[in-house]
Amino acid sequence: MRVRYVSLAVVALLMLASLFFLGTKGFNYALDFTGGTATEIEFAQPVDVEQVRQRLETAGYTGAVVQTFGAGNDIVIRLQPQEPGAEGEGTQREYSGAAILAAAQPEGNPGKVLRSDFVGPQIGNELALNGVYAAIFVVLGFLAYIWARFELKFAIAAILTTLVDLLVVCGWFALSQHEFDLTVLAGILSVMGFSINDTIVVFDRVRENFRTLKLEPREILNKSVNQTLSRTIITSFVAFLTILALYLYGGQSLKGMAESQMIGIVFGTLSSIFVACPLLLLMGVTKQDLMPRAKDDIEAELARRP
Repeated sequence: MRVRYVSLAVVALLMLASLFFLGTKGFNYALDFTGGTATEIEFAQPVDVEQVRQRLETAGYTGAVVQTFGAGNDIVIRLQPQEPGAEGEGTQREYSGAAILAAAQPEGNPGKVLRSDFVGPQIGNELALNGVYAAIFVVLGFLAYIWARFELKFAIAAILTTLVDLLVVCGWFALSQHEFDLTVLAGILSVMGFSINDTIVVFDRVRENFRTLKLEPREILNKSVNQTLSRTIITSFVAFLTILALYLYGGQSLKGMAESQMIGIVFGTLSSIFVACPLLLLMGVTKQDLMPRAKDDIEAELARRP
């Protein structure tokens, strides 16, 4: 609690920076949200990614994103439709796996299409909207649960702490311009769950100490954080190692999700230590916030009885 003003100031700067990058750069939306074609091709020999990109550009596939995954002879080609009506039949033939393979295939290095998926722009918009609905549903669910269990001030502090973690992760993807797809969205939603779980553990200890210790709120909050510190760090460290293994060996398709989870675990751990309880202290939390008025009245009435 001694460094609460410093920690809250740093968090405020991170939030402002994240909002700045989100407003100026925005997300680099993947085909899941923008619509387009993703084609995975396996060539007989390793290929030059830049050469494949130039061949696609010459064939009329502008703005192609070409990346290797797995071995050097495996590539994925992502193309966004150039016209709003890209979901039509003619465009599907143009963006079919066979047509893309014919345009990208270097001479003397035959390839085969492993997978070719098409997502229409309308479906992409629906997926983006559903992602927003999912995030709102999670936040409201957290608010209702914590309000019912810990009273309103605790619920507000927990939601603000979780939103800090969410905003930092989103700001990182806006700054780095790494692809933002459905797996990243799933990772962000899981970050919200991890962050709120860590915060609830600290708040539960706060509630116990408020009811058993006769100390000032600042001392109780400080003691509660210290009592749960080792548990918080150990749990977060083990979870981070698991996600790190997924990031290193899970393949290209899971890299974005693992990246969002790793950042979320780090900031979720820090926020539960340096943000959640300082926010409670700023809101003036007292023992009465954990003791409903009806219960206080009953206990006072019982105390007056002989």
